[in-house]
Amino acid sequence: MNPSEHESNKIRVGITHGDFNGIGYEIIMKTLQDSRVLEVFTPVVYGSSKIASYYRKIFDIPELNFNLIKKADYANPKRINIINCYENEVKIEMGKQSAVAGELAYYALERAIEDLNRHKIDVLVTAPISKYNIQSDKFNFSGHTEYLASKFGTKDYLMLMVGNTLRIGVVTGHIPLKDVCQNITQETILSKIKVMNSTLQKDFGIRKPKIAVLGLNPHAGDEGLIGREEIEIIRPAIQKAFDENILAFGPYPADGFFGSSNFTNYDAVLAMYHDQGMLPFKSIAFEEGINFTAGLPIIRTSPAHGTAFDIAGKNLASPDSFRQAIYSAIDIYKNRELFVKLNKDTLPYKQPSQKQEIETAGEDQQLFNSERINEINS
Repeated sequence: MNPSEHESNKIRVGITHGDFNGIGYEIIMKTLQDSRVLEVFTPVVYGSSKIASYYRKIFDIPELNFNLIKKADYANPKRINIINCYENEVKIEMGKQSAVAGELAYYALERAIEDLNRHKIDVLVTAPISKYNIQSDKFNFSGHTEYLASKFGTKDYLMLMVGNTLRIGVVTGHIPLKDVCQNITQETILSKIKVMNSTLQKDFGIRKPKIAVLGLNPHAGDEGLIGREEIEIIRPAIQKAFDENILAFGPYPADGFFGSSNFTNYDAVLAMYHDQGMLPFKSIAFEEGINFTAGLPIIRTSPAHGTAFDIAGKNLASPDSFRQAIYSAIDIYKNRELFVKLNKDTLPYKQPSQKQEIETAGEDQQLFNSERINEINS
């Protein structure tokens, strides 16, 4: 492959800037300042060039330059590209909640999703948002996961936390603890098991995954002594999955399961509610862990942490999880293409390549002239 072919085949990674008062720009810049990343992928940041310039000065990274482009079509594969999603001046208040930060986070998401749908970028990596200040008439969701599922009309999806030695999904995600029990049903558990099994095969290249399912109650109910959900709901769901040739096992008591390192015997774990899964995951795999939204027709990952307002602007944020989110998205993209190639004769329909371009009349997609791309030097 000659250099020009390599450049044209690089995966285009869309990056949304998240809440600009948090650590989003810090972890983005710390990740992209290593010029070697441009050998692997083409970054397209959805945010604000003015905010990017502000943070570049704050963190004293003069060598980090952005190419300002109007459309993802004009992304230069040899540069770090940025698209302005908001033209007005904004007040940056590091570590504070603000309505305009939530508004800009939403605009960046919308623009990136539009480009995903048009195949102008290949994968999406989202910097953390504030679930509080992003709320509006246009965004009435408890997080990225639910928003993306709605945008792509996906009923069966899964928030899957991925680390080097551990993958954990949750049956119920961002809902109050008091509402968990009423949302634990056989149908929901079976749906999540199926999504987990499918994503392990398609996105992680595991031919016959082994899935562990946790119980809801302490000691997994102790045979009904501390609750009957395991007997009446969870076990039947596991059995139905097993009857469909899915290697699902359990329910296991959550405390002993992780305390004994039993999780290492399985390819993934399905927890019943958010903290039951997040607590062990962030204890075991926080630094390198990422969040992946399984079940979507597109690929979206994010770091396993939030906006970290408490350390925003202090140059303390680690880019490790964000960097891993990018490379995980790229790996999943390649795994999906390989899965389609290996199973093209058995898939129910022919899936289009994720690299397929949609022709846009009158546009030269290789146009990188100075009228459309301007380097940010200040």
